[in-house]
Amino acid sequence: MKIAIFGAGGMIGQRIVQEALQRGHEVTAVVRDLSRYTAPNDSVTVVVGDATDAASIAAASAGHDVVVNSTSNHREGEPGIYPKIAHAMLEGVKKAGVARLIVVGGAGSLFVAPGVQLVDTPEFNPLWKPGASALRDALEIYRTADFDWLFISPASYIHPGERTGKFRVGGDFLLTDDKGNSEITAEDFAIGLLDEAEKPIELKKRITLAY
Repeated sequence: MKIAIFGAGGMIGQRIVQEALQRGHEVTAVVRDLSRYTAPNDSVTVVVGDATDAASIAAASAGHDVVVNSTSNHREGEPGIYPKIAHAMLEGVKKAGVARLIVVGGAGSLFVAPGVQLVDTPEFNPLWKPGASALRDALEIYRTADFDWLFISPASYIHPGERTGKFRVGGDFLLTDDKGNSEITAEDFAIGLLDEAEKPIELKKRITLAY
């Protein structure tokens, strides 16, 4: 399978690249700055692409089976850019004729109770709220797509760590353990994402991955 990964140099994007390579896929890493990205090996094709520009997205995505947008968690200095990226991604991927788009989303839009999303709870870090709110808006834009898309929200705490292959898959509600913690490693998140890329089960919806 040919997979184009936008945001390949980010914490999550790097793990998605590694997982895809480990499974034998052809990977194109799409980055904003070539000087700031080092491919894990020579089999990775590295191209410059702008996730806010539909024409750039179309050019980088052409000929791929799946496009992964992993830019969302790496633009915290520009939280309002997420809806712009969503519009550009939908237009660019469709122009390129790619059948499936998988988006790395945020946890803020997950529900913690009926009608209550995590971003709107008193405990939510106010410094993260602008970005989380913009990602929530982006999710609604992806819902308008007329081709296969999937928005994957991580647990509220995602970090580098062990690759276990053991995690739960949920829907629109935040997944927590018996102590109330919501966590997953980026390595296990990448497994869940690649599982969906290879054998799509969830279509045109948002899911979440957590322990």
